[in-house]
Amino acid sequence: MLMNSPDYLSTIEQIKQEIRAAQYRATMHVNVDLLLLYHSIGQVINAHKSWGNKFIENLAKDIKLDFPQATGYSVRNLKYMAKFALTYPDRDFVQQVVAQIPWGQNIVLMDKVSDETARQWYLAQCRENGWSRNVLVHQIESGLYERQALAPKVSNFEDRLPAPQSELALQAMKDPYIFDFIPFREDMVERDIEQALVRDVTKLLLELGTGFAFLGNQYHLNVGGDDFYIDLLFYNLNLRCYVVIELKTGEFKPEYAGQLNFYLSAVDGLLKKPEDAPSIGLLLCKSKNDLVAEYSLKDMSKPIGVSEYRVTSSLPAELEKELPSVEDLQKHIKSLN
Repeated sequence: MLMNSPDYLSTIEQIKQEIRAAQYRATMHVNVDLLLLYHSIGQVINAHKSWGNKFIENLAKDIKLDFPQATGYSVRNLKYMAKFALTYPDRDFVQQVVAQIPWGQNIVLMDKVSDETARQWYLAQCRENGWSRNVLVHQIESGLYERQALAPKVSNFEDRLPAPQSELALQAMKDPYIFDFIPFREDMVERDIEQALVRDVTKLLLELGTGFAFLGNQYHLNVGGDDFYIDLLFYNLNLRCYVVIELKTGEFKPEYAGQLNFYLSAVDGLLKKPEDAPSIGLLLCKSKNDLVAEYSLKDMSKPIGVSEYRVTSSLPAELEKELPSVEDLQKHIKSLN
């Protein structure tokens, strides 16, 4: 049994999910009670806002006198409680949805995301992926909602994949992908980017999203005695399929789709098992003409998506310590009861 085979990864992941689900339920029980308390306090503060800021200052002092060991009742935090109650007036929604992520992450969402639809999307993603506060900040500042939920996607997934896999694949796709942990150089070629991504595979998995397990770079395939090498090979535990990623430093060209289509045929023939879903390809290019890409994919037999990528500055230093492990990024929580 290979320790990086899909069967092994799937079995271990199932056990880990059961452990995480139990830990999650225990943690969330405490968190829900705390956030419902904060919501109640916020409602009281809002009901007496005519008393002015002195009310909040005196309230903080009085709480400190009666509960000297208690934390979280500073003037600043009490103001956030009032904002929390205004942002989410529906207490049932707070209990069932909002309180499923920690208070610190809720403060980030209130501070940085004014659009209600976007805020609820980030809330759901944070809950599903277990993002820390700093990771959530990074995802918001990188425009993840715009790149993943709003951006038009160039792919043939709907024509080449059965439902609901086609919808899940589209939802997971981003445009552009942000590789802001790679030091930028003007003379970078595909192999430079690939090697930089592999060196920081944890950060790569963070950008790709939940469920990705890294199987290798320059992954060797022997087809009829000829050797071929895939840039990056993954197995997605959510989609239950192999994912082949090819990197191009220039603009998208139609012949790139044909090459990736061949790689997917080879992966399906050599690696895919009967229980696996069809393998998916992702072409990441420095730039693309959407119409050219759409025409190029139209008659391809395999499911392929085309996205751009950006190489920018380094990740913030404070995010380095907050990045989830590879195992954390591979998880997809199936039980939130």
